Amino acid sequence: MIRLPAGSLGFGVGLRTVHYPHLLQHRPPVDWFEIISENYIDSGGRPRHVLRELAESYPFVMHGVSLSIGSTDPLDFDYLSRLRGLAREINACWISDHLCWTGVAGRNTHDLLPLPMTDAVVRHVVARVRQVQDYLEQPLVLENPSSYVTFRQSHMPEWEFVSRVVTEADCGLLLDINNVYVSAVNHDFDPVEYIDRIPADRVVQYHLAGHTDCGTHCIDTHDGMIIDPVWQLYGRAVGRTGPRSTLIEWDAQIPDFPTVHAEVLKARDWLSRPTTEFSTVRSRERAGPAVSSRALPHPLSFVAAGIEK
Repeated sequence: MIRLPAGSLGFGVGLRTVHYPHLLQHRPPVDWFEIISENYIDSGGRPRHVLRELAESYPFVMHGVSLSIGSTDPLDFDYLSRLRGLAREINACWISDHLCWTGVAGRNTHDLLPLPMTDAVVRHVVARVRQVQDYLEQPLVLENPSSYVTFRQSHMPEWEFVSRVVTEADCGLLLDINNVYVSAVNHDFDPVEYIDRIPADRVVQYHLAGHTDCGTHCIDTHDGMIIDPVWQLYGRAVGRTGPRSTLIEWDAQIPDFPTVHAEVLKARDWLSRPTTEFSTVRSRERAGPAVSSRALPHPLSFVAAGIEK
């Protein structure tokens, strides 16, 4: 049995190249950093040098986008070997990735694609997570991705699917609060029910971010300030779990480092608020119907068929 990380690292920021000069010169009072694993596992140049130097002073966690835990392709043990090597090099507190698939038949789409939410897919993902954790010899933490379409085959709500996977696989959950909100708007479900149904003891880390509201739907763009309904959902979540390592993702139109750091530090103010303040949070009224495969044929249904066999 692999033990999940306990407690909280505090309030972290994603390590981005635009902030390297500021970080190396000022060594700001940041609790911890998160890296995108793929940006460093094959780098031997300046990014890896900066990472090594900062890892001597700050805790780090690794966040991947290529594990493809839900794919029908075999697990990529060459990728996992490089991931494990980097984790040991920087003494990463944990390794995370997304509850999704990113490719099939040897091709990487470089996108975080949704899974059919069925019993068969739960079993498929759980078996693969166990293999990955055994190989990495440390916990795997899975994030709920944002989504814009769903499978017709799905027969359970997302929070049940996520909860079953992390519980049956005995792994951790990176609960992305912004993704809950974005998906709730896109698929017209109640984000409060989602937060309340997630197993609190599985939550290792939180993500917060800004998104783009397109009127009929939202897109997880990581390019601005966090909106109040997302903060309220975060407050409700930490009211259930207690303090957990919390990080802001900012990947486009990135401002200076103090601005990004100040945004994540707002999370401290939400830790002491009573959960009754967040009981009425709902996704906002939309100007049109949700974008969903219940209305449109899903172009990726062959993956569901492959897993069901």
